[in-house]
Amino acid sequence: MNGVRTGMNGIFRINGPGALPIIALGLVVLLIIILIPLLILGLAGAAFSRLGFTWVEAVSVIILMVIGYLINIPIWTVPRMGGHDGTPVHMVFDAFTGEPIHGERSLITVSLNLGGALIPLAVSVYLLHEMNRLNPGQFIFPLAGCIAAVAIVVIVSVKIIPEWGIRAPLFLPALAALACGILFTGGAGLAAAVTAFSGGTMGILIGTLIFSLWKGVRSGIRQISIGGSGTFGSILICTLFSALIA
Repeated sequence: MNGVRTGMNGIFRINGPGALPIIALGLVVLLIIILIPLLILGLAGAAFSRLGFTWVEAVSVIILMVIGYLINIPIWTVPRMGGHDGTPVHMVFDAFTGEPIHGERSLITVSLNLGGALIPLAVSVYLLHEMNRLNPGQFIFPLAGCIAAVAIVVIVSVKIIPEWGIRAPLFLPALAALACGILFTGGAGLAAAVTAFSGGTMGILIGTLIFSLWKGVRSGIRQISIGGSGTFGSILICTLFSALIA
């Protein structure tokens, strides 16, 4: 027990509670760190399960997306046409052939992100295939409209951050996809969710790609990750929000 004791030399000593409160506080913080991701994962799994996935399949898809975020697959390189302030990059030409020589600093690497592009696209294709079996041909125009609308929203709202890349708004593309899904299919439901999921995912990726080739090559960025850093959050939120209206 805590208290005041008098020693033999007459000096008062206060016995503190020791390290137990610190250990208890550390355990509480550790528990919160563990439980919050599990809670989010559980809610996300429940949302995905409304699209026809089992809970295990849904959680597996989300985990694969998060892990795949770390993997970028280079697909091509393009010349960088400007610096950080938009000034032209001076090119060096071969003395014999006259062809430009691109150094590493004058090239932009364009990559596809595994977790933010390829996996969501695969899920979108699967959902569209399943829905097309039930209602052949009915998703062509709603899907095309959703893709176009979300792509336009992305093109006008993304920003270029030098030495970082392209950053898209977190919630705006998802809200646009939800609105298109509900509007183009006549109300909330599975059809609206699949339209918003697939159209939103494809719209974000296409919009990012168009913007990257339009303005990205004139900026100071050295790599463009489609679906990766700067756009992964937008795609993840779009997929989760879309599942909620199923």
